[in-house]
Amino acid sequence: MQQAANIKRFATPVNVQAIIVDLDGTLLHTSPELAEAANRMLRDMDYAPVSQKLLASYIGNGLSWLVKRALTGEMHATPDAALYEHALPLFMKHYDELLLNSKVYDGVVEGLDAMRAAGFRMGCVTNKATRFTGPLLEGTGLAQYFEIVISGDTLAEKKPHPLPLQHAAKFFGVAVEKMLLIGDSLNDTLAARAAGCPVFCVPYGYNHGEPVETLDMDAVIGNLSAALPLIKQA
Repeated sequence: MQQAANIKRFATPVNVQAIIVDLDGTLLHTSPELAEAANRMLRDMDYAPVSQKLLASYIGNGLSWLVKRALTGEMHATPDAALYEHALPLFMKHYDELLLNSKVYDGVVEGLDAMRAAGFRMGCVTNKATRFTGPLLEGTGLAQYFEIVISGDTLAEKKPHPLPLQHAAKFFGVAVEKMLLIGDSLNDTLAARAAGCPVFCVPYGYNHGEPVETLDMDAVIGNLSAALPLIKQA
């Protein structure tokens, strides 16, 4: 799926004062745990399991949509409301049990250390619910890097809406165009373009199974450490 072109793009190196980073598929490899929780949920309901690859392509719009897609096997289908209400707490229970098995991607700690040492202010913006975001960041040792964490249920809107990015920029006291978003998916690039901030993407995440090169972004970086040569202090 290709994002529509937008006239507001940023040449590298981008001049920024703050950096915000996505969670699933950017900081942490969470798809094995999400897929296992979904398949345990399906097993409890006597449904057939779904492949991890397919479930990974559903990640990015929040856990409620992941559950709905696991139940229907389709990206945009909506299951019966009673079925969904039965399934969601089962998924949440299993994901609670598996949550802290998620691994930090290579280059993340080194990249965050370098960004902090360079004096950039940092935050995390994710569509994952607060219930899971905090424990994940604390459990993996990443919480220490972020002044602000905006989860999918923190505000009235979540990515791809620009509100989380606008909120972060206001928190940092910087113009939104002086704040870089690093993510892995269409939701990230849509949110960044709508907000008017630069956006870099990593290629190893969960962009609904599509290569990130199809997205409207300002750079592809192999890992977080690779962002440093492409940014400078505004």
